[in-house]
Amino acid sequence: MGNIKHFFRPYKKLLIIGPAFKLMEAILELLLPFFMSKVIDVGLKNGDKAYVWKMGMIMLITAIVGVVCALICQYSASLVSQGMGTDIRNALFKHMETLSGKEQDKFGTSSLVNRITNDVNQIQLAVAMFIRLVIRAPFLCIGGLIMSFVLDVSLSLILLIVIPVFILILYYTMKRSIPLYGNVQKKLDEISLKLRENLSGVRVIRAFARKDREKERFDRINNEYAVNAVKVGKISAMLNPLTSVVLNFAIVAIIWAGAVRVNNGLMETGEVIAIVGYVTQILAAMIVISNLVVIFTKAYASAGRINEVLGTQTSITNPEKSQELVVDERIPAVEFNSVFFAYKENPDNIKDTSSYALSDISFRIMKGESFGIIGGTGSGKSTVINLIPRFYDNQKGSVKVFGKEVKNYNLKKLREIIGLVPQKSVLITGTIADNLRWGKENAPYEELKKAAEIAQAEEFINKLPEGYDTPIRRGGVNVSGGQRQRLAIARALVKKPEILILDDSFSALDYATDAALRKALKEKAKNTTVIIISQRASTLRNCDSILVLNEGETVGLGTHEELLRTCEVYQEICRSQEVAGVNETA
Repeated sequence: MGNIKHFFRPYKKLLIIGPAFKLMEAILELLLPFFMSKVIDVGLKNGDKAYVWKMGMIMLITAIVGVVCALICQYSASLVSQGMGTDIRNALFKHMETLSGKEQDKFGTSSLVNRITNDVNQIQLAVAMFIRLVIRAPFLCIGGLIMSFVLDVSLSLILLIVIPVFILILYYTMKRSIPLYGNVQKKLDEISLKLRENLSGVRVIRAFARKDREKERFDRINNEYAVNAVKVGKISAMLNPLTSVVLNFAIVAIIWAGAVRVNNGLMETGEVIAIVGYVTQILAAMIVISNLVVIFTKAYASAGRINEVLGTQTSITNPEKSQELVVDERIPAVEFNSVFFAYKENPDNIKDTSSYALSDISFRIMKGESFGIIGGTGSGKSTVINLIPRFYDNQKGSVKVFGKEVKNYNLKKLREIIGLVPQKSVLITGTIADNLRWGKENAPYEELKKAAEIAQAEEFINKLPEGYDTPIRRGGVNVSGGQRQRLAIARALVKKPEILILDDSFSALDYATDAALRKALKEKAKNTTVIIISQRASTLRNCDSILVLNEGETVGLGTHEELLRTCEVYQEICRSQEVAGVNETA
């Protein structure tokens, strides 16, 4: 199971105790048919009631001890499987948190959720079955076969013909089903993705009356999953009937041949019944093994998917010797020098600059300055700011914070001085105060109020019945879009960052609130370097400098007035927004 093998180490003792007690149970179970043959051939044949009672008590004690052994094994299996499952989930979650945007984009959110839930469940089931049955079932098969040969060699030869047939059935099933289980898991990922999209975008779907269309798309994906699941299910479903048919034919042959040998005086009746009992045990064990094949096949596919995540190393790592982060007003707070960036897997092989999301980006921002970034949709605005806290790494050029490459800083220390408000304002479940304290856990209420005041959130928070103790539901659905944005800005301000990045964080605000917020930032956060991404030219017009992007390239850099004179793209943006404003007024 590759990378997940080390999760067995804390449970070494239980991994020995569980199978050992299961083995003891199997040994006791093998003795029962032998004892039964003695009851028939000695006790009943000779009319010896005392012997029958004696053997009956021995069989009862054997059964009770076997049950106790089974319970101990079951307890051990539960501890190991549940403990391992918890450990794997913790390790997966911790590892997923280390992955950069590049690796997370590669797997996808839905796939990662499935791997940490459904795939781990498959591993848990396989571990439990491994401890409980992987020793017992083969031992019963081998032990039953040996005990049959001890009783009668000629009659037991029938089993030697049956077992190879059974092994062929198992081999065929595994060969066909293992690849199919991988496809089934991939289809399950697609279902999860579609469910996630529909549940998060339910209002949009209803607004555009696309419910029937989305239902058709989900039905198509669900049917593809069903087809794959049915295909692998048909193969797996053939195991039990095929093994039952083969071994039932063996029982019929043994009873017929045994009757002939008893009639000729070569065997006792009890021995035939004992051999049939052993064949029945072997039959049950074979069926268990066939089910184990299905379980382990699923677990093997799931283990591969888990190992794929655990084996993926993040492309964003801490340097071996990180440099000290020193804030110096004389050094640019942020500096880009001929930066190229691509989302592709092998960017070093990219020769055509059009394949880059960013091409030759250069600018400087001094401490305490406000810097605006504007451009059309898909021009690379968010990509630029994602390089500053190292959510992604650039392929060419350099990104510097306070004079040193971001790749040379410790990630935690770098991100501690950066306050980021992303495009989609995400609030956690808890109170408003809990959300605001994310950047500074022990922040007093005075600091929360000051940050909320700058973010223009103080007014609406005070109107709430519980104020800062108002609970926020999952995803912040009980507050408006504009309120979510203001709370997200306040959360970043509580952190008191050296660099504040606002990624289109004013989009849900009205013009008056937008202006008031910018004014408050300028007056009450003077020493903070503020980077604002916005689609509104009016939001950026008072910035010390504005970067204009178009298809990942710099087409303008300067103040609002300079860009109005020199940058055609910026002029077009301003004209379109002026026309829009006139139309709205009209």
